[in-house]
Amino acid sequence: MGQEQKRYNLDTGKVYKIGEVVVTGTRNETDVRHLSQTVSVVNRNKISQALQPSLLPVLTEQIPGLFVTSRGVMGYGVSGGAAGSISLRGLSGGTARLMVMIDGHPQYAGIFGHPIADAYQSFLAERVEVLRGPASVLYGSNAMGGVVNIVTRKMQEDGVKTNLRAGYGSYNTLETELTNRIRKGRFSSIVSGSYNRTDGHRADMGFEQYGGYAKLGYEMTDNWNLRGDVNVTHFNASYPGPVDAPLLDGDQRITRGMTSFAVENRYEKTSGAVSFFYNWGNHWINDGYTPSAGEGPQDDRFNSRDNMMGVSLYQSTQFFKGNRITLGFDWFRYGGHAWSEYVSGENIGTTSELVDKHEDELAGYIDFRQDIGSWLTFNAGLRADHHSRVGLEWVPQAGLAFHLPHAIELKASASKGFRYPILREMYMFPPQNPDLQPESMWNYELAFSQRLMEGRLTYGVNLFYIDGKNLIQTLPNPNGSGMLNQNSGEIENTGVEIQAAYRINRQWSVDGNYSFLHMENPVIAAPEHKLYAGANFSHGRWNVSTGVQYIADLFTAVGDQPETEDFVLWNLRASFRACKWLDIWARGENLLAQKYEINAGYPMPGATVMAGFNLSF
Repeated sequence: MGQEQKRYNLDTGKVYKIGEVVVTGTRNETDVRHLSQTVSVVNRNKISQALQPSLLPVLTEQIPGLFVTSRGVMGYGVSGGAAGSISLRGLSGGTARLMVMIDGHPQYAGIFGHPIADAYQSFLAERVEVLRGPASVLYGSNAMGGVVNIVTRKMQEDGVKTNLRAGYGSYNTLETELTNRIRKGRFSSIVSGSYNRTDGHRADMGFEQYGGYAKLGYEMTDNWNLRGDVNVTHFNASYPGPVDAPLLDGDQRITRGMTSFAVENRYEKTSGAVSFFYNWGNHWINDGYTPSAGEGPQDDRFNSRDNMMGVSLYQSTQFFKGNRITLGFDWFRYGGHAWSEYVSGENIGTTSELVDKHEDELAGYIDFRQDIGSWLTFNAGLRADHHSRVGLEWVPQAGLAFHLPHAIELKASASKGFRYPILREMYMFPPQNPDLQPESMWNYELAFSQRLMEGRLTYGVNLFYIDGKNLIQTLPNPNGSGMLNQNSGEIENTGVEIQAAYRINRQWSVDGNYSFLHMENPVIAAPEHKLYAGANFSHGRWNVSTGVQYIADLFTAVGDQPETEDFVLWNLRASFRACKWLDIWARGENLLAQKYEINAGYPMPGATVMAGFNLSF
């Protein structure tokens, strides 16, 4: 039985008394009702229904307060004009204030500190857990705004299953994915591969991606488990520039990879794991040129190799009834080498060094949870995090979860988030500043939720207030000419998030969410209003889902001349089971043909359609 089925099962209609179990909020498996922070879960069923090669579009729909930038029909890219910036409550992964993880291991570029959106493909995920709010006590720097944890797929029952999905559609777009899963006794494996490409809806906007994932697991005993995995993606992206200043030769060749190995234990009153992970990336970028501005081809090409490695150890123990204490230890080392290689001009054949540096984090933490009777759970945590350059940072959090009559849950929490300056801000390109200090913030939150009609109807409301200081900004140098990165920024965000789902009957279900975000200092790609309403119909061989998303006051430019965008997107997806081993599917996006921009200067495509098949055997 999957973790997300331990409540109302949408396939069988059966209701389970146990709450939804998550791992992101405390490292060990925990009933979400006992956490004082909010963790949203997007399960495999929702991911499959989305019929998307990337995980990020379904997260944008399903998670209130979360928004992902986009610039085309497929592919996010990196560097100038890139999309795929993930923001949560106005805090962005593009500025290293939001962390993406795979099975609890941080995933970001070692030099630049931000997630790589094109690496998060749907074939990876059994489910995705999103902790909305600081998670620095458990995960350290870069988790100050929250975490997106991709929990990888696994095979639950003995057997062999293979699935091939392929589709073709607008702008010569091709999507393919092949997955094989095996479980035999104590051994399990999953192997996936994908190839995706598109010409793009503008000239010089092609995108091509190769991806592969493999995971092996072995249950040594009933209590001890081994697992290891590797994930590699390579993509070639073209960068066309804004429409009013088209770019030529804006090309990128990017390879990202990760691998991990873990030993896990699980007993009746204690569980834990020790794991090692290693992430790496190779980047080759031609920044291109703008003929209309009188520019010629660039003489140099940007190159970088970055990596991040770490060891995580935790053990969670129940000392007496209603108690759970988790002790953990993390060591991270991240950084890399970046340089410019000259291929023409007077410096041809030479290189120019940009940065070659690594830094370390060493941390210990404790997470404490205590049930008080059957109506209250107290949560508290503390992390001591030591950085090789900055020194020691203390990170506390605390909260209460009230379990009230009529299946009502009421939660209150206060938590600190922080992030260390990233290598790019300190050492690469003006306005670098090696004397930067950590950013920090406090998040205060109240959450109310209720389950009605034997779990068929659920809804919840979150209120939050974020108070941040020492944020890194680029401002005029107070000690000379030019610009300088400085710890002078502040953030004061308040907001409301609402989420609801209703299983009408075996055939029909509806769900929706809304988020309002007020920012004293607006940032790009964080909409003030975000609304999604969806419906799903499943009967016999048919499955049809549709959704409408409304975005208002999305800042595409800030400063002296701010610009905002409002738009409505209508998506429709359908699949038909032709026989036991064949499904036919189709997907339509932006079916209202809205004209809008998410990245300033990059108009999004109009209505697009994809169609294809799934083979299962």
